[in-house]
Amino acid sequence: MPSSIKQLLLALFATLFFGLCGGVIASTFNNYLVEIQNLEANIRGWLEFPRELPGFLMLFVTGFLLFYIRETKMAALAMLFSAVGAAGFSLLTLDVKLLVVFLLIWSLGDHMIFTVEGPIGLQLAREGHEGKRLGQFGGARNLGTIIGVTLVFLISKFNGQAYDIFFGIAALSALIAGVLYLKLEIQRPAKPVSAIIVKKKYTVFYAISALFGIRKQIFLVFGGWLLVKVHGVPVSTIALLYFIASCLGVVFRPLLGEIIDWLGERFILSLDEVILLLVCLTYAFASDLLPKPFDLYLLYTTYVLDSVLFALRVARTTYLKKIADSSSDITPTIAMGISIDHAVAMSLPILSGYVWDTCGYRWVFLIAAAIAVAGFFVCLKIDTALKPLHSTFGPG
Repeated sequence: MPSSIKQLLLALFATLFFGLCGGVIASTFNNYLVEIQNLEANIRGWLEFPRELPGFLMLFVTGFLLFYIRETKMAALAMLFSAVGAAGFSLLTLDVKLLVVFLLIWSLGDHMIFTVEGPIGLQLAREGHEGKRLGQFGGARNLGTIIGVTLVFLISKFNGQAYDIFFGIAALSALIAGVLYLKLEIQRPAKPVSAIIVKKKYTVFYAISALFGIRKQIFLVFGGWLLVKVHGVPVSTIALLYFIASCLGVVFRPLLGEIIDWLGERFILSLDEVILLLVCLTYAFASDLLPKPFDLYLLYTTYVLDSVLFALRVARTTYLKKIADSSSDITPTIAMGISIDHAVAMSLPILSGYVWDTCGYRWVFLIAAAIAVAGFFVCLKIDTALKPLHSTFGPG
């Protein structure tokens, strides 16, 4: 087997197991907080601060580590942190302080892997096909998510809300992904000349990163919280929704990657903000417009659609490659973008949790809808005549 194909397969399987871990956590965590930890919306909002804090610190964590280890080793370390955090959740009898500790550990791994996942994919892509390659990685991650949520669905149907088993599976999957990342041997770009890279030409990338922080909270926190807390949706149904979204993602994520290569980042990211606007309005008014249970069916459809289109975030990475001064700028600048989007993600849920409790959930989504309109005009500032950075990455 040619070396480049072997490395690609190793990376794809590592991504699959990373996706399996993430699928288990994502499809169970909101129910776990409601059913085991008995949290209310305001506390749920505050819990996002420690969950998102490692993402805010990625600028410094990644900047430091890049001087000593390559991206593949950083990915392996990230999976170790994810495994420890998931194993901690499986203890179940956690007070809030211990929950926050394991949440910080798990979140550190989760954010580290998202910092280096894109650069690893770019190193395995041919010039002009970066979106396609990152889409394939997204498809592999979705396939892992399918396996994870299927296990959650089956276990919950036959063994009840077995959160200790769920999180044990997540921890084991993360460890397997870590071992696979350790086996990766791909050429790394030159070390960055500085641990922190801030350049005026990346301003639009930074702004788009802040917008992604808002979108992420709507999907990962408040969309799911609406289903679980307001409509009482059980963990088996949430897992089923993730299953459907992941099945669609296996097909559509690679396709969306090719569409990014074809139509360009300006069109795709602007469209994403329009879609977010519609998603927020649906979350806000579905129960006013439709009788039960049709309102819930519409919310399910919206949740699945939002999950699939979450894949459009790879357009940020392909956009950055096109405007980067050198390949060594990419990982530190992605880390800066993650820190910016998490500065938003750390503060927004606290405000949103307060708004949810005092004014009602609809206002949370209306505020997000207004931000999506502003985000649309930000994305229009992307240069449509971008020239790709000359590829220094391996064949793909």
